[in-house]
Amino acid sequence: MNEKLNDFRMPAEWENQKSVWIAWPYNKYDWPGLYKSIPKVVLEIIYKISKSQTVNLLVHKKVKKIKKLIQLSKIKNINFHKIKTDRIWLRDSGPIFLINKKIKKKLILDFRFNGWAKYNNFNNDNKITDKISKLVKLKKIEPVIKKNKNLIKVIMEGGAFDVNGVGSIILTEECLLSKIQERNKDLKKKDYEKLFSKYLNIKNFIWLKKGIIGDDTHGHVDDISRFVSKNTIMTAIESNKKDKNYKNLYENLNILKKSKNQNGRKFKIVKVPMPSPIYIKKTRVPASYLNFYICNKKVLLPIFKVKEDNIAIKIFRNFFKNKKIETVDCSKLIWGFGAIHCMTQQEPKI
Repeated sequence: MNEKLNDFRMPAEWENQKSVWIAWPYNKYDWPGLYKSIPKVVLEIIYKISKSQTVNLLVHKKVKKIKKLIQLSKIKNINFHKIKTDRIWLRDSGPIFLINKKIKKKLILDFRFNGWAKYNNFNNDNKITDKISKLVKLKKIEPVIKKNKNLIKVIMEGGAFDVNGVGSIILTEECLLSKIQERNKDLKKKDYEKLFSKYLNIKNFIWLKKGIIGDDTHGHVDDISRFVSKNTIMTAIESNKKDKNYKNLYENLNILKKSKNQNGRKFKIVKVPMPSPIYIKKTRVPASYLNFYICNKKVLLPIFKVKEDNIAIKIFRNFFKNKKIETVDCSKLIWGFGAIHCMTQQEPKI
């Protein structure tokens, strides 16, 4: 590649967005017994985002029916793109956009996707980024790392890391360094740091330990800790000492309290309670308020019809004073083990 990556960076989510990419939910096996409710939730998310910015929707069948639903929902500000998908979780399978404001350029990072090293049906999802890059006419780069004299194309999901746009990143050891659901064989902490330093212009690494119970990605950070400003991190906490999440989230909180930003200063930490444990068909699902999505003018916050919802809403309203907090009932969507952040991928404005 000709461009020097030095001046490119991945913007933070709260920076100005051109649009957001979302995929229509076709895979009924992701929500056994509850699938019929899912298109309605996705429509609500699209409706709320499209009120103030463009939504790019990936569809590949029943297109006329979906367009009718969109029309009936009075959704404008939407573009349809015929791209085949396996699942809706574009945060993980979709493009990572980089920008260079000096030369007003945008690039796409096309990491490999392998179904979180858990599911076998991921071939369509692995092609999404390539197709989007052709569609929007943006150059794509496939991140590689040198290991034992071989160049390896890196497997990575957008939900596995979170950035503040000015050089800091949060990750978990459980997701990237565990032998369970191992994405990249034998890659060590220093390899990942080299990778993110090169491709995302990251200088400062905050490694948390584990994610939450029920998370089929094995430790994605966007369920537990998120940047909400350059120097502020929201993090999930569990107050019930008997809960399986208590120890892990407490350990993460202690790491965050000791961590410093790219300028060597401490972060401000905002604690967000976990919702009461939610079980669907006797399976604990990874419900978390941290799976929110920051839009240009609002924040979409997942709620789960539990007593902690109101506490979370207050915390978010108190922090995001210049953005409207809009809630989405994700008590059924979470049966697919993901929520609002998992199914959205923002495209930044230059």
